[in-house]
Amino acid sequence: MSRLWDLLPDETREKIQELLTEAPIRLSAIANVLGVTVISAPLPQGISGEIRPDPNAADKYIIKVNKFDSGKRQRFTVAHELAHFLFHRHEIGAGVMDDVLYRSSLSDAREVQANKFAAELLMPMPLVEEWLDRAATLKVEDPVEFLANKFNVSEAAMRIRLGL
Repeated sequence: MSRLWDLLPDETREKIQELLTEAPIRLSAIANVLGVTVISAPLPQGISGEIRPDPNAADKYIIKVNKFDSGKRQRFTVAHELAHFLFHRHEIGAGVMDDVLYRSSLSDAREVQANKFAAELLMPMPLVEEWLDRAATLKVEDPVEFLANKFNVSEAAMRIRLGL
């Protein structure tokens, strides 16, 4: 786990890490334990997702992902928005919308942080290494494709996670 995990309160970190034992990671379960609602809805072209306070519940948030994006893109968007919830909640205000390049009204450093944490959430390295070993045992021809499918992420995201 990276230093980002150390920034989370112990209880939050433990709740999330309990859900990082099987691939693909169940983002809905993570959102649920955090009290965040996730909705797939039509969003303006070029907008992948947004996080906003829930107008009907104090201290609750809603993540909307663009229903027209691929499932893998939606998964990354949910993980990215969950990172904003965990690390930048005090800056969300009326909401943060992220375009397909994940540029929002927050600083570039916060966007980089949200992307990094999203990758760690979707592809926890101990689990990636376990499945990489399985791929080797099974003599999988294309381990990147194999892992991307197992974790339900894009091959590009998996290559980055593997440092390739």
